Amino acid sequence: MFYRDERLALFIDGSNLYAAAKALGFDIDYKLLRQEFMRRGKLLRAFYYTALLENDDYSPIRPLVDWLHYNGFTMVTKPAKEYIDSQGRRKVKGNMDIELTVDAMELAPHVDHVVLFSGDGDFRPLVESLQRQGVRVSVVSTIRSQPPMIADELRRQADNFIELDELKDVIGRPPREPRPEPVERSAEFERE
Repeated sequence: MFYRDERLALFIDGSNLYAAAKALGFDIDYKLLRQEFMRRGKLLRAFYYTALLENDDYSPIRPLVDWLHYNGFTMVTKPAKEYIDSQGRRKVKGNMDIELTVDAMELAPHVDHVVLFSGDGDFRPLVESLQRQGVRVSVVSTIRSQPPMIADELRRQADNFIELDELKDVIGRPPREPRPEPVERSAEFERE
């Protein structure tokens, strides 16, 4: 539930939202996403969090990051860390949970409603803290994928759960031709 006069902020865990939409078989149209939430309230900020491989000549996520930056999103990025695991496989780490949490806590006194685009159960204490400060929290993810992309404890803590699949007609577009997956969700990705 949204109120037209409430001040909104969006916090998008990029890799988590990408994986949820991919599991549901569609791509996110970020222009439509931003417009949808501008209709639902007074959108103050739309943050997008992602880790980038800095040493690659071309990152498949770079065009998206640049587009979002020029189209009203506050981009929060950091270099992903590469390492070789014990089996000799190349792994990439790029967790943005702390950055998202700090930004949400700093913005809490200035907003009425936070919309968190993530199913990561690590965000449950953040949601609880925002609620104690009088901020309503909606979480956008999916329970319709196998396995569900949202942690049960996060869904239960939120004031409102928004099923991503139900937003498909509003913010989605058909997937494009198969493209390389962003680094942060490759098969070799491990979260901290």
